[in-house]
Amino acid sequence: MVTGARHPVFGEFRGFAVGLVSTYQLRLARKRWRFRAFRKRRELTAMQNRTDLIRRSDILLFSTIRNERTRLPYFLQYYRELGVNHFLIVDNASTDGSTEYLAAQPDVSVWTTDSSYKSARYGIDWMNWLLLRYGSDHWTVVVDPDEFLVYPFCDSRPLRALTDWLDAGGVRSFPAMLLDMYPKGPWKALDYREGQDPFRLLNWFDSGNYTITPNERYGNLWIQGGPRARVMFADQPEQAPALNKIPLVRWRRDYVYVSSTHMLLPRGLNLVYDAWGGEKASGCLLHAKFLPPLASKAEEEAGRREHYASGAEYAAYREGGEDLWCRWSEKYINWRQLEILGLMSKGNWA
Repeated sequence: MVTGARHPVFGEFRGFAVGLVSTYQLRLARKRWRFRAFRKRRELTAMQNRTDLIRRSDILLFSTIRNERTRLPYFLQYYRELGVNHFLIVDNASTDGSTEYLAAQPDVSVWTTDSSYKSARYGIDWMNWLLLRYGSDHWTVVVDPDEFLVYPFCDSRPLRALTDWLDAGGVRSFPAMLLDMYPKGPWKALDYREGQDPFRLLNWFDSGNYTITPNERYGNLWIQGGPRARVMFADQPEQAPALNKIPLVRWRRDYVYVSSTHMLLPRGLNLVYDAWGGEKASGCLLHAKFLPPLASKAEEEAGRREHYASGAEYAAYREGGEDLWCRWSEKYINWRQLEILGLMSKGNWA
């Protein structure tokens, strides 16, 4: 007999106990984030609340914006055509007419706040409150105004077809990798006009150079890379923005986003990729960040220091990286191209 050897049952018990402790900690964290969202509701003032128009079957979109007047017309048009029925938007002290524009839209409810975006965990506390109050039992889309969801068959099937298919399979969350889109040449020189499809100008992307790291605590995959890691964070690629998102969720009152839309609680909502070698359905968020309005926004946000890492990302936009194109860049065609490249999957949805 080997001295000091442990019985295998002890190891199994220890693993079980550690799992219980982790589950309990995450449950407490979820309650804490929900309570925090409940408190943060006091920072929101309803400027135009049309939520009495929401029907039980409606697909809802939630977003936080600041000074996005130029982007808003196409953003609303895109998601209306996709199948979103109502928009619930927090306007964080816009000064460019965004608030008034949103308030005039018949399918938009808008709340205003001049409170700190950073102290609201970069707006996610406000989103969690609106989701808690209005999102329960609805399919919800949570995106920034420069993020555009593409999914399998999005060119021929509305978003309702996807959510019906997910409902039939008992699936409650749908992932989408953020795909940075950029032009061939300096993005600051583009002539972008209000209401224009941004992807007529931003029609290139990186087809490779992505890293994936499992997050054992939350069960999600942390994805980094693309042109921002390649150009703006070349010396510190581990500091590049995360590209993994879960923007589409069949919401329940006890759900919360933990960090932007990168991960949720309960933990099972993050298990959106098949660990056994198969493929689950997934999409992409085409990221239309690199348009001329970003230049002035970068100046403002780098000074406000209200964004993650004290606005380091916006400082990078201001200081360089005007031309993101390289000889390995891929020109965007459609969602089928993204599936062939392995950036999204239709899974077993036929």
